[in-house]
Amino acid sequence: MAALHPAVWTTIGVALDLSGAIALASVGLWLATRRDRFGQAGTAVVFALFLTALWSLACAAATASPAAVFAPSLAESARNLGWLVVIYRLFASDGRHASLAPIRPVILSLGFVELLHLGVDYGLSRLAIDRDVLQVAFEFNVMFRLLVTVGGLVLVHNLYAGSPRESRAALRWPAVGLAALWAFDLNLYTIAYLAGTWPYEIAALRGIATAALAACIAIAAAGNRDDLRLRPSRAVTFQTFSLLVIGVYLVAMVAVAQWLSYAGGNFARLIELAFLTLASALALVVLPSRRVRAWLKVTLAKHFFQHRYDYREEWLRFTRTIGSGGDQSAPLGERVVQSIADVFESPAGLLLTPGDQGELTLAARWNWPEIEVPAIAVPVTSIGHFERTGYIADLDDVRAGLKSGAADGEGEVPRWLLDHPRGWALIPLVHYERLVGMVVLARPQLARKFDWEDFDLLRVIGQQVASYLAENSSQLALAESARFEDFHRRIAFVMHDIKNLASQFSLLARNAELHAEKPAFRADMLVTLRNSSDKLNALLARLSRYGTGAVEKLEQVPAAEVLSVVMDRFRANAQVVLAETRDVAITANRHSLEQVLMHLVQNAIDASRPESPVFVSLTLDGLNARFEVLDSGCGMSADFVRNRLFKPFVSTKTGGFGIGAFEARELVRAMRGRLDVESREGLGSRFVVRLPLAAAGDLYQILANPDQKVA
Repeated sequence: MAALHPAVWTTIGVALDLSGAIALASVGLWLATRRDRFGQAGTAVVFALFLTALWSLACAAATASPAAVFAPSLAESARNLGWLVVIYRLFASDGRHASLAPIRPVILSLGFVELLHLGVDYGLSRLAIDRDVLQVAFEFNVMFRLLVTVGGLVLVHNLYAGSPRESRAALRWPAVGLAALWAFDLNLYTIAYLAGTWPYEIAALRGIATAALAACIAIAAAGNRDDLRLRPSRAVTFQTFSLLVIGVYLVAMVAVAQWLSYAGGNFARLIELAFLTLASALALVVLPSRRVRAWLKVTLAKHFFQHRYDYREEWLRFTRTIGSGGDQSAPLGERVVQSIADVFESPAGLLLTPGDQGELTLAARWNWPEIEVPAIAVPVTSIGHFERTGYIADLDDVRAGLKSGAADGEGEVPRWLLDHPRGWALIPLVHYERLVGMVVLARPQLARKFDWEDFDLLRVIGQQVASYLAENSSQLALAESARFEDFHRRIAFVMHDIKNLASQFSLLARNAELHAEKPAFRADMLVTLRNSSDKLNALLARLSRYGTGAVEKLEQVPAAEVLSVVMDRFRANAQVVLAETRDVAITANRHSLEQVLMHLVQNAIDASRPESPVFVSLTLDGLNARFEVLDSGCGMSADFVRNRLFKPFVSTKTGGFGIGAFEARELVRAMRGRLDVESREGLGSRFVVRLPLAAAGDLYQILANPDQKVA
């Protein structure tokens, strides 16, 4: 080792010291927000890491500029004092600082020795001293360092060996890191004391010990092995490898030049200059070459870097997330989003699934409450391209105009998603060439461009998720069909009994008309019986319609009058507020429309606090009249709206039969209308009923009967 020129050791020392400083500072910054992982010693560990990084920088500066001789000594004293405080706090974590009496005096003594050495070193740096006296002072300084180093190693040994068995796992890596740092210093100062001079060759390697300390602290602070597993992209790997090649080239060039200068004799300077010229020319020609860079990329991908992802780990995590069940697990829609988001470190996402008319609607949110999703998230005209091609939209590319989807609006990404800054990716879920949904991912903390491996993985995961959604949809359809069959079987007996009761009431009314002796009693009895008979017959009519969803007759109805009847029903409730109304005529069934609006208003009242208003309005929306019921109650989750709100026999009310919302939607459909819901948990719900205007009746009739001839 001594055969190398001192300038080479200087270069090595500066490089290692700077590398150690970077590693220590990086771990310190990373650990600053995770101090609790070291308990009471967390803050002390962070400060000690930064003090050690400053010491490494001071060593590098002193190596490059020998005039700054006191700065490394001051920084090393601060470093040692910082780690002594860390050791004391680690002893305090399990109470041994109080139970072991010698701990505090030993640490105080070592701190005093360090301060004494610092004072002596500072005084000597300010005085002009004889060479012999300076040699004695050097030996005393080395002795002070040896005392602190040996004392630190003893404390580290006692910290780990004397700890309870359950605490050793947490102390193992910090103890190894400190032992590596002080063991290197022990050898360094021992050689310096025996040789009587500073061993610059060994001192140049101190950066290795600091890097080892940084690695040990990082391992100790990591919550699990996954936190330490680096997954660099191919670009990062190539750039790092390129920098490494350049660094090795520069060090080799300097080393060869210094060796030529040392061994070249009379022509040393000429040989050194010639070598530097040729090496620089070679670097300028070869390194920028595209062919060389392409070769490096292929070599790295082939021999040093197999894949971006650990596919086994990703598949196990995906399976655990999507397959988790039980009462405590999230709904399937949220698990679908999370299973895809976890792979790409996305913090949030949405699931959109087909609605009744084929358009995509919000089915689930995962950690993304602030984004506003319209009732029709993606129209039918925009999903055909995604269904046919499985096109995965990188929203940053779409915003930049690099990709805009297919022509004529097909494959067009909705504007509400492009306008939201957190939107990152849109992934179609295709099952047997049929689109069963889309997942929207939010932008991760460190967003990057998708490459071929990302797209391949997204397609595979999308297909798997689509199969889960399709299977779940089939199971829900089968369960609903079974419930309908049971309902029809039960309701047949109910209808039979009610029909007999209605017949008895009718007979009683007819007999009372003939035989009642008191006119007043007879009149009152007739009114009561007729009302009861009408109600029972209406109930029979509604029960008969459940299977078909039909209404008795569609006619021209004044929408404002229907709304007025509904408002009169809730006149005694101050919560219900009529916000707006319009005098328009619609094509509907008056009785069915009243039933729908009364159900929606009553549900809004039930979901709201007594002091919260329920707003009802009637406006125009194109060729439709728009009835809107808005409350600020408890709201509903996207999963509830999607999978439970309109499912018959599913009710959140005690004693509820669970057919109110289902019946309302079926009646609106039978009147050629549409019932939409927008809801947010904790904020409230908005129910919108759209029914065609009477003026548009002919148009709907033509669309319903395309073969009809128009005069």
